[in-house]
Amino acid sequence: MALKTLNFPIHWRSKPSLPNADRRILGIPPRRSARPASPVVAANGNNGFRRIGDGGSASAEKGVEKNVDLVTLGNLCVDIVLGVPSLPPASKEERRAYMERLAASPPHKNFWEAGGNCNLAIAAARLGLLCFTLGHVGDEIYGNFLLNVLHDENISLVGMSKNVDITANIAAYETLLCWVLVDPFQKHGFCSRADFNEEPAFSWLTELTEEVKMAIQQAKILFCNGYAFDELLPDLIISALDYAIGAGTTVFFDPGPRGRTLAHGTPEEQKALEMFLKQSDVLLLTSDEVESLTGIKNPIQAGEALIRRGERTKWVIIKMGSKGSILINRSTVSCAPAFKVNVVDSVGCGDSFTAAIAFGFLHGMPTINTLALANAVGAATATGCGAGRNVAQLCKVLELLKQSNLNEDDKFWSKLIEGNSLTSEVLLLSKVSINGSNGRLVRIPISNVVFELVPKFDAACESSVTRS
Repeated sequence: MALKTLNFPIHWRSKPSLPNADRRILGIPPRRSARPASPVVAANGNNGFRRIGDGGSASAEKGVEKNVDLVTLGNLCVDIVLGVPSLPPASKEERRAYMERLAASPPHKNFWEAGGNCNLAIAAARLGLLCFTLGHVGDEIYGNFLLNVLHDENISLVGMSKNVDITANIAAYETLLCWVLVDPFQKHGFCSRADFNEEPAFSWLTELTEEVKMAIQQAKILFCNGYAFDELLPDLIISALDYAIGAGTTVFFDPGPRGRTLAHGTPEEQKALEMFLKQSDVLLLTSDEVESLTGIKNPIQAGEALIRRGERTKWVIIKMGSKGSILINRSTVSCAPAFKVNVVDSVGCGDSFTAAIAFGFLHGMPTINTLALANAVGAATATGCGAGRNVAQLCKVLELLKQSNLNEDDKFWSKLIEGNSLTSEVLLLSKVSINGSNGRLVRIPISNVVFELVPKFDAACESSVTRS
């Protein structure tokens, strides 16, 4: 294995232990050896918002309470963040050799960071959501590091491991590492052993454990992204989707850059992608990704096409980078320009953005308010260096909201909106307060949105400052 030189000898353990408090949530008897959980800062006070998604009919029939806000599926890794003179070459063999050279000199722990879906879970927990992660973490120094980070952020891991073959190559059970490489121009390149496997990194995982099923059943949202396919078999991912739908759990799906390869991948991958695009409640894509999947250049039209194709789709969210974001449902298109910030590092911005979308969805916030919050959380992460524990702090989010420094571009939004929306109303977040509307375009003053959002978080921000 390419990373063998970097990993220390390990002893296999089948499943990381849940803290006792979270084992009670899942209805699992406590373990004496489990480390006590620190107090969970969850959104049980509602912050003045109306809560939705507190259990569908399927879960109600089973008598299961929806007491976990968000669970993430797979994509748990440790990022090794390094500055490099140049990014890895495009050739697969050259990239493998490049990664092996990096692995020959193990980096200091200062360069380690929680990565993958840990970014989303940490950002969501800092907004006050109760989060679990579902996945595999090995019992070695990297796995222990990841567990400690999650524990410190009040996030629990539910292990997916079952029926481990102790005779198999031990490297297959190690925590997944991702090399995050940053060149002098702040461009990023990524390398991981999953890039060089014909099968997913954890192809030995073939079925959902009872603990994983219970976590999905008790969750209000199950989040999955395209990177889960680098680790888990398509059939296992589909089984999680099916189980979530049966349990009345809302499904969020972000295909990410893997969407293009999944669309041209194996029959199993293509089937899984199509099922997620049709069966997910909320889809999140960049403008390039939505064009790639639909063949439609205009992001609003492309999003509306996904809404029409979807069988359960409620929201399609298009991330427009420095321009902002768009949220499309069956009656309205909401558009929000981005906040102006000094971008230090874009890694983790999309994950942070998604965490805020989940918060807005669960609390029944107006769509334009949800986008404003998500843009602020993503922008706050961009002002820091790296993701993991460096994702947005709530106080920085509130600072950006209060400053309300939008990157407005009326020409861009007018061209995008005019003559393209098939819906009856288009909302546009704006600095300027304009009475009435222009045709189908309704401008929503940012001052109104901030007035509604900020008081809900002020107390939580003061509490976090006191604790720190």
